Amino acid sequence: MQAAPVRAHALPTVTHALRAVESLLLSGGQRTARRNAWTAVLEDRRRAKDRVEAQHVLEAVAEHRSSAT
Repeated sequence: MQAAPVRAHALPTVTHALRAVESLLLSGGQRTARRNAWTAVLEDRRRAKDRVEAQHVLEAVAEHRSSAT
């Protein structure tokens, strides 16, 4: 019984497959707009996370000051 041949290249990822489908379905301008929109979503999420962290810091400082007096 022979072993199965080893592939020299990795199987395409889901991301690569989706990008291939996207490139077939959308024109260049639409692709760019979609990627820009996704980048904006990621930036909004990052800023929201930063706001929450800053709020926690401010609340901790306020709590520390009120307990110190």
